[in-house]
Order: sequence, then C-alpha cells, then structure tokens
Amino acid sequence: MRKGLFGRLAAIGAMLIATPALANDGGFESQFDTVLGTEVRTPQAYESLFSSPLERQIAQLADGSNGRIGVYAIDLSTGREVGILADQRFPMASTSKVAIAATFLAGVDAGRWSLTTEYRLPRPGGAYLPAYQHLSLMISKSCNDCTDALLNAVGGPRAVNKWVRDAGIEGFELTRDIATLIREDGRTDPAWTVVTDDSATPRAMGKLLSGIYQGKWLSEHSRRVLLDAMEETTTGKHRMRSVLPASANLAHKTGTLARTASDIGIFHTPDGRAIAVAIYVTGQSPSMAIENGSRGQKLEARANRDARISSITQALYHGFWRNEVDDGRNWASAEYGGE
Repeated sequence: MRKGLFGRLAAIGAMLIATPALANDGGFESQFDTVLGTEVRTPQAYESLFSSPLERQIAQLADGSNGRIGVYAIDLSTGREVGILADQRFPMASTSKVAIAATFLAGVDAGRWSLTTEYRLPRPGGAYLPAYQHLSLMISKSCNDCTDALLNAVGGPRAVNKWVRDAGIEGFELTRDIATLIREDGRTDPAWTVVTDDSATPRAMGKLLSGIYQGKWLSEHSRRVLLDAMEETTTGKHRMRSVLPASANLAHKTGTLARTASDIGIFHTPDGRAIAVAIYVTGQSPSMAIENGSRGQKLEARANRDARISSITQALYHGFWRNEVDDGRNWASAEYGGE
C-alpha cells in the first residue's frame, strides 16, 4: 500500500513541476484529495506553494507524517493569512462550542431569550442554571452538559449550522450534541480518515473567530460576553497558552477527542494587532490501537499533540510580529501566562 501511495504522490509532484500554476492556485490540494480520497494527507512540502518564509516554517512544524495537521491564521489588521491544509475538514471536538455560544448570543440580541433565562442541565436531577452561567462554563471549563443545555435551547445542530451559513462561513457541520459525540468517539481514526460529521476546516473556524472579534454578527455586549469567557479558558494549559506572553491577551477554546487535539483563539502581537488562529492536530503516535492499548502511549501521544499546537502557536506569534517590525528585541523572554 505504501509503495502505491508514494507512487501516486510522485505523480502529483511531477504534475506540479510540469504545471507550476497549479501549485499557486490551490490546485495542489484538490489534486491531492482526488488521488488520495480519505487516506492520509500530508501538508504540502513543495517550496513553490509557500507565499512567505512564515508559511514555510508553519508547514515544517505541521508536517503530517504522523497524522494530519491543519492551520489557519489571519492578521485582522492587515488581512495577511497563513494556511496549511486550511480547507480540509478536521474534528471540531469542543471548539464547536464557540459557534454554539455565538448562536445563542445572537438569539439574545434578537430578543428570543436572555442571559438570565434558566435551563436545566441535561442529566438526571440536573440543576437549573441561568444561561450566562451555562455559557461561561461551556467555554472556560468546556462543560459538556452546559453546552447541550444551550444547544437544545437554540434548536439543536441544525440551528447552529444555519447561523454559521447565514454568517457566510463554509466548511462547518455540526451533527450531534456533545453527549452523543462523546459516546461515539473513536469510531474512526481522524489521523488518516476525513469525515464531515462534527467537523470544520481551520479556515472556517478562523473566519468565525474573526467575525466575532470584529463585531460582525453580535452586539458589543454579546461579543464581550463570549470573548471574556474565552479569555477565562482554563483547559489546554500546554497548548496555545503555554507559549504566549500574558500581554498577548489570549482568548481561546480547546478541543479534545480520540487521536485529536485543537485550539482556536485570538492573540495580540506586541504592537496590538489581533491574530485569529485555528490549529487542529491529529495522530502523533503510530496508531489508534497502540494508544488504546497503553495508557503510557496515550499520554505520550496527547503530549505530542499539545506540543505541536504550542510550537505552531509560538511560530505564528513571532512570525506575524517580526515580519512587520524586526527591531532586534527578543520577545520570547517576555512573561509567560501559564504552563
């Protein structure tokens, strides 16, 4: 199988050499998908595809030899973008909670419900909590029951999908509530198989963050409620937060499922520019079977996925800043916010 795979990759490489324009208009990834179907897709490795040294560096850090890695980042001041497999689907896991929260807050802005409306936690004997508490816990602590309470309130996954589509975002599909998602987790290996259920592209999530930050869809109060909750996130201590200085004012949401880890958020460069980032990492161990068969292997793989996210985040932070202003200062020595 591997010999056949390498042969097909070589064929694509030869096609790119013969047709340089294909590498520059997005054709590479479409050809890659056509040839490989839902098999392993490694990030592009051809220098002609990279628009900047930063994108080349991110591609190296997002090497997909041990599992697919998708990255999208955009400078909200200049519009400058960096993407690696930015239009390929990845499991959203709990990063979908940002879209669910935004859908609920849009309903608050429209007067359909309020932040003080109480909803019951969907479990036996579940307590009633006001919506603002559900929302805070679902983002900052990644509370699954709180998420499903608000997801049910807005009308389920279809309502969230409609809100996202109406916002002009493509490449997003929520199909299950969180309880079902957790119950069915692990049925496919996201490192080598692409599925559309409960998935999004890194670009879609980056656009979602961008629009929320820029106030495109929510009132200023609702926008602030969501961003404040994201700034209070305590999960993923070894991901984005581990390599960003406190001055970056990170607002983010993490996601974790079998063989996948993610972190999406907004941080600021030293000169105050906001950067929206979505990073999705799968695999980073030999196989799902090995992870499931050994607690030590599973913990090591989780650490490897977190390390990929942190290294990519650090490169993006310094890359977006230093590309604009390189004054010789070492920003890596700044105070760091968390472990």
